[in-house]
Amino acid sequence: MKQRMRTGIRGGTRTGIRAAVAAGLALVTVATVSGCAFGRPRVRVPVSFPSPTSSSSYDTSASPAYEPTYSPSPTQETYDPDGRSDVRGSGCDFSDSLRQFTYTVSITNPSMSDSFSYDMAVNWMKAKPADGKAYGLHERSITVGPGDTETYTAKYTVNQSSIGQFWFTCEITRAHKTRM
Repeated sequence: MKQRMRTGIRGGTRTGIRAAVAAGLALVTVATVSGCAFGRPRVRVPVSFPSPTSSSSYDTSASPAYEPTYSPSPTQETYDPDGRSDVRGSGCDFSDSLRQFTYTVSITNPSMSDSFSYDMAVNWMKAKPADGKAYGLHERSITVGPGDTETYTAKYTVNQSSIGQFWFTCEITRAHKTRM
């Protein structure tokens, strides 16, 4: 088969244009297929978003711009209703002549703003054998002002005429604390 080529200014220009367009299209096609024809826009992921490969849904390295803080005011002071940590006892004793147990109890209110009522219970317990039995029980409610200490003597009188020798201990078994 024979190829013919047109000659002349007009024909040569057309052939040259066609060749240039064909070459340009070929270049664009090759560049597009290879992935470098057009520059991709850069996307920046904010630091607070998790990376696509991360298994967690929260990025712990990001810190919020605002972190609220809370500190209770003196009127919102919290307290433990079990006030036994505010109470100290001393002088656990028994008087043979009075047939009476005594125990000195001191209650210190640690709050500087609130008064508390303490519902107290003192038991004189059997010590030998320590079987959990009580010889006597004293109960009392006492109000203690802010930062104050109240001291009183808990007493229990035995209703027997003669007791003999026995072993006992004194225990503060309850000091329920209520805000006034």
